[in-house]
Amino acid sequence: MFRILLVEDNPGDVLLFREALRGRDLAYELIVAEDGEKALTILEKVGGADPSCRPDLVVLDVNIPRQSGQEVLRRVRGNPALAATPVVVLTSSASPVDKARATGSGADLYIQKSSSLDQILDFGETVENLLKGRSRA
Repeated sequence: MFRILLVEDNPGDVLLFREALRGRDLAYELIVAEDGEKALTILEKVGGADPSCRPDLVVLDVNIPRQSGQEVLRRVRGNPALAATPVVVLTSSASPVDKARATGSGADLYIQKSSSLDQILDFGETVENLLKGRSRA
């Protein structure tokens, strides 16, 4: 079973994320952190010695309260136990500056949020492919 950490403060976007994965051939556990501080607390707990507790994927909104998504990304990439974990930035920002900052800080993908059903389903396929391409440790 894959473990996904979704860092998202908007309940509607959490629902869209669940919809993107519904019907996929993917066994997963979804952990939701509503702000950056909660995400960092979760990552500190799971980023330790037990690899079975680590997320296989972090999906991160950069515009979150209490700690920025950029700070969460920086901490993931700075933790040797989590450094290889794929991070997908999923945000409403279309700013080239935000995209450059995220990818420059180590995000594997930068995807702009959409309410289009086709784009939501495409995102679900992207997540499935990312996870299935990873071997479980």
